[in-house]
Amino acid sequence: MKRQSILPLTIEKLCFDIDGRRLLHDLNFSLKAGARSVILGPNGAGKSLTLRLCHGLAAPTSGEIRWNGHSAAQARARQAMVFQRPVMLRRSVSANIDYVLACQGVKRRERGARIADALDRTGLTAHAAVPARVLSVGEQQRLALARVWVLRPEVLFLDEPTASLDPAATRAVEDIISSIHAAGTKVVLTTQNLGQARRLADDVLFMFNGRLLEQAPADIFFKAPRTSEARAFIEGEF
Repeated sequence: MKRQSILPLTIEKLCFDIDGRRLLHDLNFSLKAGARSVILGPNGAGKSLTLRLCHGLAAPTSGEIRWNGHSAAQARARQAMVFQRPVMLRRSVSANIDYVLACQGVKRRERGARIADALDRTGLTAHAAVPARVLSVGEQQRLALARVWVLRPEVLFLDEPTASLDPAATRAVEDIISSIHAAGTKVVLTTQNLGQARRLADDVLFMFNGRLLEQAPADIFFKAPRTSEARAFIEGEF
C-alpha cells in the first residue's frame, strides 16, 4: 500500500527569537508536492533559518510546522538537507555514500548497486576511491547530493548549495538538483542568486528582513512582483 505523503508542509504564524530579538515574523505558507520551491531574498532575510526550522534543526519560538498529519519525527525520516559547505567524512567517496545507507539499515548486498548508481548520476564514478576531503568544493557538493539521493527522500532542503562555486560547478550541481526533482523529490532551495532562481524555480517565496513578503509562481513573480522590496531585489538594488 502506498504511503501517505508528508506534503503539503504547512507553516502558520511561525516566529523565531534569539536573545530577545525577533528574526522571523509570523511566517505563513504552504509547500505542495511537485513544484520546485525557491526561497529567495537578500542576505539576512531569514532564508536559511526558515529552512532549518522546517527540517527540524531548530525549534520555533511560536507558530506551527505541520506535515500532512505526520509527526515531526515521521517527517524527518523522509526528508534530507544539504548545506552550503557539507561535512565530508574521513573516508573515500564511495564509503561516504555507503555510510548513510548503512545508517538507514540498507543491507550490505543492496548497497553496492545503489552506490554505483549515485556515483554515476552525479559524475563521481572516477572518484569512487578518492578521499572525500581532497575533492574540489564543487565535487564535494555533488557528493553531498549523491549521499541524499541514495536515501530517496520525499523532500530535499538545499541551503544555498552553490554559493561558493564557480559557474561551471554551479551548473553541474543545478543539473543534479533538476534530476533529483525529476525523479520525484520535492526540492526546496534557498538562494540570493536571481539567475539560479529563474533557472530552477517553479514557485518563489520572497523573504525580506525576516518576513515572507510574497509567494507566487516563478513566472508571475519575476514579471510582476507585488512589493517594492521584491521589485528592488529583482532590479539589483540590494
